[in-house]
Amino acid sequence: MKYKIEWTYKLNGNEKVLFSSEYISGELAIETGEELEKSGKAIDLVFYDEIGTSWTLKEVKKLHTEIEEDPHEVTLFFDGGFHKENNQAGLGAVIFFKQGKKKYRIRANEQFDEIETNNEAEYAALYFALTLLEELGVHRLPCEIKGDSQGVLKQLEGEWPCYEEVLNSWLDRIEEKIKNLGIVPKYTVISRNDNKEADKLASQALLGKEIFAKTQLL
Repeated sequence: MKYKIEWTYKLNGNEKVLFSSEYISGELAIETGEELEKSGKAIDLVFYDEIGTSWTLKEVKKLHTEIEEDPHEVTLFFDGGFHKENNQAGLGAVIFFKQGKKKYRIRANEQFDEIETNNEAEYAALYFALTLLEELGVHRLPCEIKGDSQGVLKQLEGEWPCYEEVLNSWLDRIEEKIKNLGIVPKYTVISRNDNKEADKLASQALLGKEIFAKTQLL
């Protein structure tokens, strides 16, 4: 979890100046807050998380201890593949996250039947990736969602309309899942080249090769 710090600095006399930091890691935010309190010149110290909730220094310390072992700093990649001949989809997802002081990556895929188009496979892939977050225990956290399907991400952002009933149904399911998880999504459109890992997992699913692997990263 990252925090932005706001505080009022007392100058000589009665003058005061309001300061605000950028979003910084929980560890650095706590260290900074402690130094500001020690200075004796910082008042009205407030921490804002990426969801917009405000906290005191004491509350941030307690929260940071509680969530240290929970998954956080989550980035999700997704991609879908499609075989028109048999209406099968391959769903691929890659999730990066921190837990404690360690970084991890999950690679997973799934074969899905009764898909009508390649576009629908992209929505199904994102929904599949969100179910992985649910199983991982991710909740009430910011999450960056990356994919090369501009249509899916722009529609979720509300920038593009969706006129197809089937795809609208998937959008509703995705938005409901995001709401239930309580995550705050940041949607990022990337190139197919930058989404190779999720694309490969989707292709492997179409070939019947199921994968689920959790790896600790250096």
